[in-house]
Amino acid sequence: MATLEEIARRARVSRSTVSRVINNDPRVSDETRQRVLAVVKKLNYHPNLAARSLAAGRTRILGLVIPERVTGLFSDPYFPILIQGITSACNAHDHSVMLWLAEPEYERRMISQILHNGLIDGVIMASMLVDDSLTLSLVKSDLPFILVGRHPTNPRVNYVDVDNVNSARALVAYLIERGYRRIATIAGPPNMIAGIDRLEGYKLALREAGITIDPSLIVTGDFSENSGYVRMQELIPLKPDAVFAASDAMALGALRAIRTAGLRVPQDIALAGYDDIPLAERTDPPLTTVRQPIYHAGFTAAETLIELITHPSDQPRHIILPTQLVVRASTEPRVE
Repeated sequence: MATLEEIARRARVSRSTVSRVINNDPRVSDETRQRVLAVVKKLNYHPNLAARSLAAGRTRILGLVIPERVTGLFSDPYFPILIQGITSACNAHDHSVMLWLAEPEYERRMISQILHNGLIDGVIMASMLVDDSLTLSLVKSDLPFILVGRHPTNPRVNYVDVDNVNSARALVAYLIERGYRRIATIAGPPNMIAGIDRLEGYKLALREAGITIDPSLIVTGDFSENSGYVRMQELIPLKPDAVFAASDAMALGALRAIRTAGLRVPQDIALAGYDDIPLAERTDPPLTTVRQPIYHAGFTAAETLIELITHPSDQPRHIILPTQLVVRASTEPRVE
C-alpha cells in the first residue's frame, strides 16, 4: 500500500508537501501539485478518511441505537423505512451510520463503552422506551444525541416525533362518527412512548364521545404482526364492532385472526391501524390508518443531529412532524 513517504520520494518533495497537496492547501505551486498528483494517480493512493477525520476531531459516523430484539427489527416494516431515511440523510451529508441493537443487556453494556471511546460523533435512538438506561447514559454524557420519539420527562432532550395522542384520538373519533361504539384497541407496549401515547388518544376519544372505557376491550401487543394475531383472538369473543390496532403490523395480524374466525372486515368488525406502511393499501380490504412520515422522521433526525454536532446549541430541538388520517375500506360502516 502506498504511503505519503513513498509518494514524497517519487515526487522529489517533502512528506509535508504531499500532505498539503492531498488536503488542497493553496500554499503549493501548480508545478509541484501536478507532479505530486501524477504520482498519487500512478500509485492509486487513497487517503485514510477515518484517520483524517479522527485527526480533525470528527469521525463523521453516527450511531443508530434500536432497543429492539433482532426479530423485531427485521419483521416490523417500520424500522427498514426509518433506517432508509437516516441513511439517506447521512449520505447527503457525507456521514456513515453504525447500527447497534440494544438487546440483550450485554450489548447495552458494550454500547455504553462505545459511547465514550470517540468512534462516533453522535447517536440517534429509535423507539424511545420509558426510563431506558441508554437514554440516561446519553443524558449524562457530552455526546450529541436525538431521539425518534419524545422523551417523557426531560424537556432538554432533542427529539423528532409525531403527535401520537391526537392522531390516535382523531382516528378513534372517526370510528365513532361512523357509528361504531364498542371499539377495542390492541395497544402498543406499555414501556414505549408511542404505545402509551396512542392508548391515551384512544381513551381520550371515547371520553369525549361519552363512551365508557371498557378495560376488557384493551389488550396489549408489541407492535408485531404475531402479537396482533394473538391479541385479536382474545378480543373476538368480546364482540367488538371495531378495533384500533396501534400499528399496521398488528392490524395485519388482527385481520388474519378475524378471517380465521370466519368473520369479515368491515362487515363484522371494522379495523384500523397506525403507520401507513406500504402494505396497508394492498390488504383486502385496504386498511384505514394514520399515516406518519417514517422516512422523513429518520431523515430529519439524522440531519438535525449532524447540525447539532456541527453547530452545538443549548436550545433543545423538539420537532413534531404532521400525520394524516387515511380512510380506506376496512372501516366502512356496517349495513344494518
